[in-house]
Amino acid sequence: DLLPIEEALTRKDSTTGKTYDCSAHMLFIKDPSAVDLEFIRGINNPLGLKVTTGTTPEQLLDHIDTLNPLNVGGKLSIVVRMDAESMREHLPGLIRATQRQNKCVLWLADPMVYLEVTPDGHRIRDFDKIRSELRAFFDVHEDMGSHPGGVRLEMTGKSVTECVGGEGCDVTEENVKDNYYASPGCDVTEENVKDNYYASP
Repeated sequence: DLLPIEEALTRKDSTTGKTYDCSAHMLFIKDPSAVDLEFIRGINNPLGLKVTTGTTPEQLLDHIDTLNPLNVGGKLSIVVRMDAESMREHLPGLIRATQRQNKCVLWLADPMVYLEVTPDGHRIRDFDKIRSELRAFFDVHEDMGSHPGGVRLEMTGKSVTECVGGEGCDVTEENVKDNYYASPGCDVTEENVKDNYYASP
């Protein structure tokens, strides 16, 4: 339970009188049922709420009302964790629910979450699947008339071998072990995911 640590790092801003959890700038909430929502509601940090295929529109609206009761713009980001196919199926309903209730949320894609395991036990991310998730995210928002607010990517300046595929990348399942780090994300040659996305719609 990290709540005692978070509480110990909470401070009141001397200039505004507002309370902030100083352990981080933005706090990410993976499972709202597993956190102390009274504590979360009492701080003024921007918040990130992760949603999956298991999140219903009703649950999302309930979480939004709890985490951002005053409907303040910029307070709450919805971090979408779905594969491309699931996103096309489930994300429109979530967006539609927030539109009908005029909820102020920022939508973020999180395409780095799904991992595959090679026969020798290395966890990898497929670059083409990352790009497919981004395409689905932007397509759905275009269809819904909503705004895709951003993308969460895990990056490193090291020449690592975790993400396989992508233009100009020679990392394969066979050589992924050559310079493997646990969950570093894309390496410097794969940081062109944004360029590849826009260049190859």
